[in-house]
Amino acid sequence: LLELLKPKVPVHRMVFHEITKEAIAHAVANPRDLDMALVEAQEARRKVDRIVGFELSEVLWRKVSNARSAGRVQSVAVRLVVERERERMTFIRASYADVVAILAPGFKAQLHSLDGVRLADGKSFNESGALTAKNVTLLSLSDAEHLVSQLKGVDFVVDSVEQKTSNRKPYAPFTTSTLQQEAGKKHRWSSKRTMDLAQDLYARGYITYMRTDSPNLSEQATKAARQQAIAMFGKENVADAPRTYGAKSKGAQEAHEAIRPAGETFRAPSELRNELNADSLALYELIWRRTVASQMADSKEATTTATILATAVDGRVAAFRASGTVVLFAGWRAAYDILPDEDSEDESEKRLPPLEKGQNLTAEELNAVGHETKPPARYTEPSLIKKLEELGIGRPSTYASTISTITERGYVLRTKSKALVPSWTAFASIRLLETHFPQLVDYDFTARMERNLDQIAEGAVSQVQTLREFYWDGSQDFPGFTKLLAQRADIDAREINSIPLPGSEAVVRVGKYGPYLERGEDKANLPEDVLPDELTVEKIEELFNAPSGTRELGINPASGFEIVAKSGRFGPYVTEVLPEGTKTTGKGAIKPRTASLLKSMNLDTVTLDDALMLMSLPRVVGQDAEGVNITAQNGPYGPYILRNKDSRSLTSEEAIFDITLEEAMELLSKPKIRGRSAIKEPLALYGLDPVSGQEVSLREGRFGLYVTDGITNASLRVIDNAQNLTPERAVELLADRRDKGPAPKKRGARKVAAKKTAAKKAATPTKKAAAKKAPAKKAAAKKAKPE
Repeated sequence: LLELLKPKVPVHRMVFHEITKEAIAHAVANPRDLDMALVEAQEARRKVDRIVGFELSEVLWRKVSNARSAGRVQSVAVRLVVERERERMTFIRASYADVVAILAPGFKAQLHSLDGVRLADGKSFNESGALTAKNVTLLSLSDAEHLVSQLKGVDFVVDSVEQKTSNRKPYAPFTTSTLQQEAGKKHRWSSKRTMDLAQDLYARGYITYMRTDSPNLSEQATKAARQQAIAMFGKENVADAPRTYGAKSKGAQEAHEAIRPAGETFRAPSELRNELNADSLALYELIWRRTVASQMADSKEATTTATILATAVDGRVAAFRASGTVVLFAGWRAAYDILPDEDSEDESEKRLPPLEKGQNLTAEELNAVGHETKPPARYTEPSLIKKLEELGIGRPSTYASTISTITERGYVLRTKSKALVPSWTAFASIRLLETHFPQLVDYDFTARMERNLDQIAEGAVSQVQTLREFYWDGSQDFPGFTKLLAQRADIDAREINSIPLPGSEAVVRVGKYGPYLERGEDKANLPEDVLPDELTVEKIEELFNAPSGTRELGINPASGFEIVAKSGRFGPYVTEVLPEGTKTTGKGAIKPRTASLLKSMNLDTVTLDDALMLMSLPRVVGQDAEGVNITAQNGPYGPYILRNKDSRSLTSEEAIFDITLEEAMELLSKPKIRGRSAIKEPLALYGLDPVSGQEVSLREGRFGLYVTDGITNASLRVIDNAQNLTPERAVELLADRRDKGPAPKKRGARKVAAKKTAAKKAATPTKKAAAKKAPAKKAAAKKAKPE
């Protein structure tokens, strides 16, 4: 606007990080000049992204089937996911075993060493399944079972008890990245969902600006957090002096504060229950607790480790270990609950009974336990964001859109457990980029480019210099983008789209109609539900040996067309073969009947009668009292019956052909029990609610854990979990939910109502228009009157 309008009056920039009256008034009173270095940095970042995105995407479109786009940051993010899956594909599992003892009074101890030699565990092996740790004893499951038999009835004696105390500092206030990570772990939200909620909270004046990579708090916010911490959690749990936090990243922009509640004083979550919906309130509470906790005292923890010895019948000395951690002083933990990392297997946060050296213990139970080493865990959205931030790739404010892009465009798929799995198109795309454009997906180069863009913002280098070096001139380790593009004619599309499989001569070919297996002249379908790391040598052979080709079954007496059995991408099926020249599109077109085989059927043994039975579906079971047909059929989610739009699932595919009209009517008379509507067993019971008199239970729902008395439902808060929830707390949550009243209507519903009202107003003519139209109506009525 400045360049376009060339104003002759003074021009200033207003800056505010929260939408409150005080912040905007302060911004009006304290404007600054435009920072052209920041403008140039933003322009340079956009230009580099457009150059890479547009020109590199065209290469992918031409060479990789179904490839949609490439990008400076998105392609590197996809590469991370692909590399993790490659590690899982080459990973070879190794087996080991140990012994677990349940010792009176009911605590667990695990075998640690035999005759002074430490036992091999999962960390003792490399990714190839080889034992690399030195001076360890490897127990097989049979060895462990033999040891259990030798330890039965022997004495267990406490050899040592060690206790270590440690202090744990609070976490820094939220940045964009850490907010997305924590919301993903605690609430299982996508980064986009988190940012949408945060944007809404910011726009409505509840939190400060949500795009920041600085964990620093202003003096005003630090004071507000300390005051609220003292008021709500006691002075003893608050740090003696204000805590300050600095960004770990060198390129972090310190212009914005950390994400915190807005204003000079923070509003407690309990004050906003009638103003925010459940998800918005949960995110606000998370931000509020993290901010308040950041100014609180260190927590103090004591970790106890006990070594317990037992001499087996055969003379071997088995050393067991048990450990537990106890929080001695809550400090910041009083305000903020923490969750272990996703790949953590730490079970140390449990209490041990008082133990003394020389104390005799009894083994209530001894079990030999077999284990297998685990491949590296797949990335989830939180862990991928964490990795991108560690590598210095991209900006935290863009992570949500980056992950949304790579999932929406089919490069990355989400499993039910929220893990990110690369598609075969992603494998082919990254293979092309690594082979012909290695610098553009190199983690160090991408991070250096990010730092160069930050240097433009600092005024250290010019935008033109950076862009010229990137696009034309190149540097010591980068030939220049145009020189890289010049070699695109040399790319062999077939080679790029052939992905080798570890330990096999077969490859996955990414074709126009999807991926498939190829080995020499042999081809095999690759089912969509088979994940890349599941393609073991055994699985590959199973797919190649699966029935393929076409089996002729006979002639359909109704149509006269031949029926064949085939194997397709979505499983085996039967279909009619239309004569050559049959019209299949447009008016008068003939469509062949097709049906998937039931799970109990086999492609090699399916008969013509089976095919005709399948093609006869949907089967009309009968009619209800009103004459409406009830049909039985098979669908993508299993067999079901249907009456108008009312459906019920059937227990088996065979029931499609066996169910009677009476049975169908009885099934339709019952409420639906399927998917989210299914009634699950409660996780815990807490007695009767004093208000409703009904049983209070803990249940798991679509949006997480909640307590209910069958009338009122209340979600668990951030500080609550299934382990520490008491009957008193469950009743308190229900009471709070009742106090809030019924849930507010969605804003979308108000919009629809507004549209209807507007439409109604538009449809109502004015008095003048109605007066003009009245004679015409009378004339029409007069003309229509019979003689």
